[in-house]
Amino acid sequence: MRAGQPRAHQSQLQCRSGGVSSSEAGQALPILAVVVLLVLLIGVGLMHLSAGLADRARARTAADAAALAGARDGEDMAGRVAEDNHAHLEQYVARNREVEVTVRVGDERATARAQLRW
Repeated sequence: MRAGQPRAHQSQLQCRSGGVSSSEAGQALPILAVVVLLVLLIGVGLMHLSAGLADRARARTAADAAALAGARDGEDMAGRVAEDNHAHLEQYVARNREVEVTVRVGDERATARAQLRW
């Protein structure tokens, strides 16, 4: 450093060598906002996906239970069992000793068959 150099010039040199210039200041905020927005969108997408997977599993369980109940006690019981499992019985078909049911939970549908054996 030279003896005649003013102190203001000294701070400008330090800013250029190790700090952020005034034209780059504030650039982190828009980048951070975009990152936060992307994380939120991914989170919403994952929640939607997990809700669909849960509905699919509930529909399968309800269809299995309704088919077993229907094979033993008929369509009315199949409908009640489906409702007990938070599902809606959409179709009930009985052929001989076999029953096929289709239930819906949310947007998911599941079909199951059961056969009454003695």
